[in-house]
Formats: sequence, structure tokens, C-alpha cells
Amino acid sequence: MGKSDLDLKELGFGTLAIHAGQTPDPVYGAISTPIFQTSTFVQKSPGVIVEDYDYSRAANPTRTALEANLAALEGGKYGICFSSGLASIAAVIHLLKSGDHVILNDDVYGGTFRLFDKVFQQLGISHSMVDMSDTKALEAAFNPQTKLVWIETPTNPKLKIIDIQAVAKIAHADKVLFAVDNTFATPYLQKPLELGADIVSHSSTKYLGGHSDLIGGALVVNDKELSDKLHFIQKAVGAVPSPLECFMVLRSTKTLHLRMDAHCKNARQIADFLKQHSAIEQVMYPGLPTDPGHEVAKRQMKDFGGMVSFVIKGGLEKSRKMLERVKIFSLAESLGGVESLVDHPAIMSHASIPKKMREAMGISDGLIRLSVGIEDSTDLVEDLKQALS
Repeated sequence: MGKSDLDLKELGFGTLAIHAGQTPDPVYGAISTPIFQTSTFVQKSPGVIVEDYDYSRAANPTRTALEANLAALEGGKYGICFSSGLASIAAVIHLLKSGDHVILNDDVYGGTFRLFDKVFQQLGISHSMVDMSDTKALEAAFNPQTKLVWIETPTNPKLKIIDIQAVAKIAHADKVLFAVDNTFATPYLQKPLELGADIVSHSSTKYLGGHSDLIGGALVVNDKELSDKLHFIQKAVGAVPSPLECFMVLRSTKTLHLRMDAHCKNARQIADFLKQHSAIEQVMYPGLPTDPGHEVAKRQMKDFGGMVSFVIKGGLEKSRKMLERVKIFSLAESLGGVESLVDHPAIMSHASIPKKMREAMGISDGLIRLSVGIEDSTDLVEDLKQALS
């Protein structure tokens, strides 16, 4: 009996993270999946290929292992990996055609907004942005051309919590495809497919990679026809990750559960500290009992994540001073790495969203987003304390 005989449904998350999709190399017995750093594969005869491998854009054994690993972690059947998180989102949009309409949550990552607004809108795919916590507003946003509902939860950067089951029910009543960006929660904390989503999306650059050293994206689905369409788009468009990037994500998912526990623990302590600080106007963290999304998060998440956002009193001037004073937190875009990062959404990660729209979304000049790492929590709190003083 070997790893190929494992019943994945019977295994815990930590075991899946280390073993799903990964079998010892049959040639030398290497326990780590090899990096098949090749562009092409030798054919036995014209058109006679080994296990569908003829060209690495179409398929690569290292990528196949990662796709199987991520599918297992999400509780899905099929994984499709891409060169970035935005490439994975673009693949989903490529399922649509000119004249189709998409509904997005109103508090969405700036890059996602830019992709819909600046790239695909000019090709005739329109979108509406809706507060998904208001089910009546969501229902009112549908029209006969609506073909996709796209959400993040927790959202970026305000960490709003959207009820996945409620949105799934509304989307499927209209026979509309429903996709959830699960980047912030990760499959360790949240399983959107089990809650009714058709597609789960990830920027594997973030927590799945977890070390701020790679760029990647992924989709996971349960439907074979949908999987085939997305794999065709993956092959046809060609935005695929390198074998090395796939190997690095596989290395990282082995410790995802351990890292996420540490991220969540530190984030809770920082949110509690910020909640009591006189310089802070508002703290956004679904783990706080006072947070508007707390009850829904408690129902659909295992824990509350490693992201904390807050509004500092004094607007841009005060926030700039605070950001220039941090020593352990690093002022940088991105998130989900073992090291703590701090971001100013209005100037950095969400600058592509027009100012009036940002303000309507509540992305003010005083809003700060923390990606809480796995350093000693006491040191992180002290760093924020001195930066806010």
C-alpha cells in the first residue's frame, strides 16, 4: 500500500497538507516532488505521450502535484494553477462573453477592481459593486445578463465578512456562477465549496506560499465540465506558474496549518491592543465580538485570520508618520508572509480605485492594513506602540 491508496476523505488537514498530491519519486524515491524544469517531453511515437505530458504550458508533473494538493485542501476535486492570483481571476472572467454582467462585493482588492474595470469592461463585460451583507441589494443587482457573482471574504482591506451560504443561495436561484476569493482565509480556515461556491480562487503568493518569495494563483472546483473549461483556458492563454514556483508552494502548504494558527493568535492580540489605544478610531477584525461580521465569521470560519485593519485618528498625516516609524513591521504591499507587513491601502494596494469610490467604500486616508506575521506577539505590539506614540 502506498500514498496513492490513501483515502483523502479520511485524513485531517495537516496530513493532507503534507501528503495530498505528493508521492515519492518512482525513479529515485525522493520524498519531495521533483522540479520538472523542462519545456517539453520526449514522445515515444508521434502523438504517443506519457500521462498527457507533451509541453509544460499544457501540463507539468510538478504543477499536477500542486493542483492535486490544493484541490484536496479545499475539499474540491480539481485544481488549476496560474502564474498569479490575478491570472486565476482572469481565467474565470474568460468563461464569460461580451454583454455578460458580473456582481462584485463593494470592498474588493484594487487589482481585482482594475482587472474588471480597466481590462474586461472595454471588452463588453460589465460589473456592479454591491454591499453583499445586504441581501436585498444583492438581489436587486441581478439582471438577465448576470453570469457571475464574485466575492472576497474576509474582504480586502476592510475585512468585512460575507455570508457565503446566503450568497450561494441567491446566485444559484438565478443559475449564476458563484466564485469566492479565499486568499485571506485559506482552506485551513474556510471551505467555500462546502458552503455552496462553484469556484474558489487564491493568490498563492499570499498565505499558501507564505514566505514572500513567489508569485502564483490557483482555482479549485468540483464540476468536471467547469474544470475542463478552465484547464483549456489555462493552456490556451498560457499564464502558468513555473515548475519552481509550484515546488515552492508545495513546500509551503506543508506548514500552512501551523503558520495560520500562529497568524491568528498574533492577530487577536494585536486587535485587542489596538482596540484599547487612544490614537485609534476604529479596528476591523472579525475576531472581535463587537465586529459586525463576527457571528457569520464564527459560523463559516475555523478562526479569524491574520489580517487586521484599523483607522488612525488624524488621517493621512498621522498615518504617514506611524508608517515611517515601524521597525519590525515592514511597509510593503502584499500579505500572508511569515514576516509582518503594513500597508496604506489608499496609496498602495488600492490606489487603482478612484478616490471618490475609495471614500464611498470607506477606504479613507487613515486606514491601515496589517498582515500580522508569526514573530513574537509581544515584539509586534511594542513596535506598534512606539510607532503610534
